[in-house]
Amino acid sequence: MAEQKQKVTIDGAEYNLSDLSENARNQVMNLRVTDQEISRLQQQLAITQTARKAYANALAEELPKKH
Repeated sequence: MAEQKQKVTIDGAEYNLSDLSENARNQVMNLRVTDQEISRLQQQLAITQTARKAYANALAEELPKKH
């Protein structure tokens, strides 16, 4: 079976990871880690925004009604 090389696409160009310098591979890894952290933070933000809306709705229910 032929070994499949890992590839990465940067600015529309595809590269074999094994063809990149060690520093370039490290930067790819850094980008992947930061992309994962951005995704995690976006999920946390969505959860927090949902909770805030629920709290605001609960507060609105507790406020005296204006006539």
